[in-house]
Amino acid sequence: MKTIIEPFRIKSVEPIRMTTREEREDILRHADFNLFRIHADDVLIDLLTDSGTGAMSSLQWAGIMKGDESYAGAKSWYALEESVRELTGFTQILPTHQGRASERILFELVGGPGLVVPNNSHFDTTRANIEHSGATAVDLLIAEGHDPRSRHPFKGNLDVAALERLIAERGRDAIPLVMITVTNNSGGGQPVSLENIRAVRAVCDRHGLPLFLDACRFAENAWFVKQREPGHAARPVREIVREMFDLCDGATISAKKDGLVNIGGLLLLRDPELVRRADELLILTEGFLTYGGLAGRDLEAMAQGFREVVDEDYLHYRIRSTEYLGERLLRAGIQIVEPPGGHAIYVDALAFAPHIPREQFPGQALVVALYRHAGIRACEIGSVMFGKGGKTPAMELVRLAIPRRVYTQSHIDYVIEAAEEVYANRASLRGLAIVEEPPSLRHFTARFREV
Repeated sequence: MKTIIEPFRIKSVEPIRMTTREEREDILRHADFNLFRIHADDVLIDLLTDSGTGAMSSLQWAGIMKGDESYAGAKSWYALEESVRELTGFTQILPTHQGRASERILFELVGGPGLVVPNNSHFDTTRANIEHSGATAVDLLIAEGHDPRSRHPFKGNLDVAALERLIAERGRDAIPLVMITVTNNSGGGQPVSLENIRAVRAVCDRHGLPLFLDACRFAENAWFVKQREPGHAARPVREIVREMFDLCDGATISAKKDGLVNIGGLLLLRDPELVRRADELLILTEGFLTYGGLAGRDLEAMAQGFREVVDEDYLHYRIRSTEYLGERLLRAGIQIVEPPGGHAIYVDALAFAPHIPREQFPGQALVVALYRHAGIRACEIGSVMFGKGGKTPAMELVRLAIPRRVYTQSHIDYVIEAAEEVYANRASLRGLAIVEEPPSLRHFTARFREV
């Protein structure tokens, strides 16, 4: 069958407030052209992020009702521990309130001035937590990952030769760990092959370096491995997931993505001494070891979410429906990062608005235009997010992140129609200038004016 259907029925609905173009114009100006500053009630289709914005299942809501709110040793914690152990094989599991909390604990312990942390591509909070420790975040993405038009099946791969050069240049002692982000959010939601993870593991073993995954979208990455990497088509997704985790020494996970919950995270570790130090920091900053800043009901929802996310009917729907959006935009002449990623479609803003120079933030200009025209909220991933301090990111992208189990095909068709109409009038898009910004993670709170 060619028709994409959601592998679930809808039991509850939330109304969307419709707005006029005139209202949205006023809203943009009051928000200083930063979509993070807009009230969610004023958004028709919210594609700002897929993090924590998904819809939970009936079994997850049932888990909410039986959440054990005991401070220590709650039944809900043991349900989560069992679910994560079965999925990942890790026995040392630290709950946190979200992924960036896991990153903060990890890099407070292993980061520091003079150190470097290589990755395929660090995302914003990972980079910020590394740099907050005084260390330097280094991106080592393969060359194909910087070309929006390349159809390489695993454009999220880490450049193994570049990793070897970095180790030779900086020395093993300057590198506390090597990280791989699966899927690679900053690079268009592109997957990483098992072959690449194994090759990086081999380099780490030769030099005595730990390997960590930023595993926010581990199930989506495993689905791509099953679909695209030779020799894995007959393997269950759950088995591929387990091999990915077996290859690493630790992982940070935002459960707000492939945990299918609205809040929650994990830090997975193997090193007993690192576990001991992380336990101390967790208690100091997040909560006791068996709740980590979360309510018991959140732990129950996470436990169920980690079971549901490896369901192959769900993953087929999830990836195929995202592909549908990407294919339709390409058909309209709108260049995206190809092939379509798992959780989002990334529009090439340089190709969309070539008349806007990079110093006037073409990605942010497109984000503003989509909201102004159709009430769609998206996220810039380019010079606003990663260009501070004179840096020039490889690509200027606009991410259309698809919340899990939230929007139907008609919602996505509305997004396609809006993008086509904005593209037809792309010459009218105006660049922006920053008038106020914080010292880090400026994309969240910066204020702009149209040029």
